[in-house]
Amino acid sequence: MVSSPVKNDGLYIGGEWVTPATQEKEEIINPATQEIIGLAPVGGMKEVDAALNAANDAFRNGPWPRLSAKERTAKMQEFHDALMARAEDIQELIIAEAGATRMLAQTLQFYTPMEHMQFFIDASLQNQTTSLPVEITPSMTGEKLLGGGVTVREPVGVVSAITPYNFPYFMNISKIAPALAMGNTVVLKPSPFTPFEALIIAEVADEIGLPPGVLNVVTGGANVGRALTDDDRIDMVTFTGSDLVGASIMGQSAPTLKRLLLELGGKSALIIRQDANLQQAAISGMIGFTLHCGQGCALSTRHIVHNSIREDYVQLLSTMVQHVKIGDPSDLQTGMGPLIRESQRDRVEHYVGIGLESGADLVMGGKRPEGLENGFFYEPTLFNNVDNSSALAQEEVFGPVAVVMGFDTDEEAIQLANDSRYGLAGEIYSSDVGTAYEMALQIRTGIVHINGGAGKMSSYAPYGGFKRSGIGREYGYEGLAAYTELKTITFHAG
Repeated sequence: MVSSPVKNDGLYIGGEWVTPATQEKEEIINPATQEIIGLAPVGGMKEVDAALNAANDAFRNGPWPRLSAKERTAKMQEFHDALMARAEDIQELIIAEAGATRMLAQTLQFYTPMEHMQFFIDASLQNQTTSLPVEITPSMTGEKLLGGGVTVREPVGVVSAITPYNFPYFMNISKIAPALAMGNTVVLKPSPFTPFEALIIAEVADEIGLPPGVLNVVTGGANVGRALTDDDRIDMVTFTGSDLVGASIMGQSAPTLKRLLLELGGKSALIIRQDANLQQAAISGMIGFTLHCGQGCALSTRHIVHNSIREDYVQLLSTMVQHVKIGDPSDLQTGMGPLIRESQRDRVEHYVGIGLESGADLVMGGKRPEGLENGFFYEPTLFNNVDNSSALAQEEVFGPVAVVMGFDTDEEAIQLANDSRYGLAGEIYSSDVGTAYEMALQIRTGIVHINGGAGKMSSYAPYGGFKRSGIGREYGYEGLAAYTELKTITFHAG
């Protein structure tokens, strides 16, 4: 058994490490080797109740929401720096627990969320009070009154944060950091597949002396998740995951009218016009379904290519993908690791079967790679001549599967891109950037990248989706404001 960098053996509740009442442990496996990396505690209703009580007490009676922004920021900076000091341990855990390649673990899975955390820390120092215009109003006695007011942002309260298995450390930090920076308290529930990337954050929070109850971590299954969405001690739920689970959370939260921040599924379109740089577009297309074995909600898995260059694109893309090394994610040369579990590989195989039955052309992949008997690996799979109305083109596979379909006019490309229940992200490649921008304005998604976009996931850029891809925005100033309530205070100026 590989030793885990998480030293503590329980759940983190109210500033203490708590052994679950059932004393149940779950084997957490490395998806690349199927070896056990550790035994994780499994929480239940008793632990949820204790965590909610601790978070409520910390918010209603504790110092955290009442600290000045400067005081709270100082503690958050200490938190950030302590996490950075454990960068190597955390990255190794991301590789072993989530199956991320070493390069991905170091960059998008670790340093990007740490950049986001630093942004939230710095942005939380901005003045949260805004003056309203001074107005003159006639009174009942005929006098003229001078009045004004301000708006202030205050923390929402107790935040329930539920995170997925694909980018667990990233999602944990991206929800904890803005919530805590604005004075909220948090109960974090990680995926049962990736609990250690939440518990290691709790370990660091404990080491720096975050006040008791400000951050709590409870593991568990669907029963724990439901309890963390329908309890009236919770003021806000932030969730990243599938649209079906998101819809369930909306229903569970409805009776108590909770604030919701939902970042859900995607089936993002990559539009490649006839004047595109084909090499750059193909690189983006390759990343769109091989990055983290296709386990990303914003990845571009629908490739909408002008018919005049479609065959050239498919040939170039398939050639590139053949050079992606599949295997041990801890090897720096590996370009694609495993899916998270056997159940997810079964799902991918199900959709590949649907594609074959639908008459789409299988260009490459469609099977498990030879020589990798251990681990949940699957070959990058590319289909051409796909009907956009098919399940393969419409439903989120969450695996290394991409579909290619053709278009003849820009209007047709936009229609194909928008003909989806999702609207999280999209891309356009064209040498005519003005036309690409005009097209971007017509695509119903939360973010559109033109010719590769900014080159990084900017901390300043709001992120979220249209339609079934979610509600609200994370990151940027909008993402920080999402964890606040806006209050108006008016007064007589004279």
